[in-house]
Amino acid sequence: MFTGIITDIGRVEVLEQSGDMRARIATAYDTSGIDLGASIASDGVCLTVVAMGDNWYDVDISAETVSKTNLGDWAVGRHVNLERALKVGDELGGHIVSGHVDGVAEIVSMQVEGDSTRVRFRAPSDLARFIAPKGSVSLNGTSLTVNEVEGDEFGVNLISHTKEVTNWGQAQVGDRVNLEIDTLARYVARLADYGKS
Repeated sequence: MFTGIITDIGRVEVLEQSGDMRARIATAYDTSGIDLGASIASDGVCLTVVAMGDNWYDVDISAETVSKTNLGDWAVGRHVNLERALKVGDELGGHIVSGHVDGVAEIVSMQVEGDSTRVRFRAPSDLARFIAPKGSVSLNGTSLTVNEVEGDEFGVNLISHTKEVTNWGQAQVGDRVNLEIDTLARYVARLADYGKS
């Protein structure tokens, strides 16, 4: 489990395709404190550490994960939002994030408003119903608050701090973004559907 509070911006150093895709990610994390098999959310996708060295770790990415996320868009040099798994007793600064991406949203507009940037996304139609104003979403692993929802589109505000400590400062219209809906929204919708039957 994660919180959606990004703690490092990694960089894709190597991509190899042999069966599954393998990525090497450079990090500022002290890798001596990371165990093989540990989970690290990378742009919101929970990935397992399979090898590591000083200031880098490797992950294997299955074809299923590539098909359901934006990880197929990764290229060497790409900056990646990173978060290590939540430990018992850690501060829960964002919201509960599983690292199991539900789908891919697209940035449809960006507008500067003071020091913030208002970003509008188009969500897959089957996921849009789970997104509510003032609710939480995880976008590329970042816990964000939804401002407004209109059909399949929704907007968030990115403050300067968020743009500085994540890869959101490099976002552009047309980017595909990993979307994980709020777990609570998923269960509320399920209960509502169950009540109709």
